[in-house]
Amino acid sequence: MWHVLAAGSFFFPGLYLLCSQCARRTLPKWTEADCSLLSTRIVSSVQGFLAASSGIIVITSCKDVKFDRSFHRHWLATAYNWFIIPYMLYDIYAMYLRHWYRCYDKQILNGKDHFATAMDSFLRKDFLMLVHHVVILTILVPIGLFLRSDIGDFFVGCLYVAEMSTPFVSLGKVLIQMNLQNSLLHKVNGALVLITFFLCRILLFPFMYYAYSKQYGIPLYKVPFSIPLHCNVANASIMAPQIYWFWLICKKALRLYRGPARSGKDR
Repeated sequence: MWHVLAAGSFFFPGLYLLCSQCARRTLPKWTEADCSLLSTRIVSSVQGFLAASSGIIVITSCKDVKFDRSFHRHWLATAYNWFIIPYMLYDIYAMYLRHWYRCYDKQILNGKDHFATAMDSFLRKDFLMLVHHVVILTILVPIGLFLRSDIGDFFVGCLYVAEMSTPFVSLGKVLIQMNLQNSLLHKVNGALVLITFFLCRILLFPFMYYAYSKQYGIPLYKVPFSIPLHCNVANASIMAPQIYWFWLICKKALRLYRGPARSGKDR
């Protein structure tokens, strides 16, 4: 799968550079930070679409939620795990780069101060996302590639589908960046964010337990006691930050539908 790893290493940074170049040409009044922010959100949307599509293909190909009797592993369940590695590494750097450009726009030009200020801003504002990416790279990806043997394609596909909300989340941020936070499109997109995030990142976990109970003919409440403890711990660990993020999204949605939103390109 080295070719998949190489493809991701070229695809995501290349798409970012292409979007940045187009943004600079079509939006000459925007700062470097604005162009970088827009580019990362486009790349995130593309990745979310690819991941969700891969997940749907894997899920619909599985005849058994644990074992697939027709073949050992779906090739896409493994291939996208390799493909996601360069994306996570790219996105960590892109997150830092956004803060670097903001410091540049604020005329913090001294090299040491520039790096320290950018890094401090990065760690303060994107720390949870950084932890999220590091956990995926150091725990979830190795499990998906090397530790799960030939079982669990269905659940891997479900985790890919969790990315279905990402394009809508990114579009909402782009609309705010373009000062369209009071538009009808932003309100419609906000509703889609709530729906897709709740369905694909919150209800996804009860759905996986339900699918297991239906497959093996046991009551839903007995599923947590019928699977290994580490599976329950892993699901709880993945679900916890999703609940926190959904709570933040709900707070933003209340502000959006109660009154005019604040403007600002850097939110």
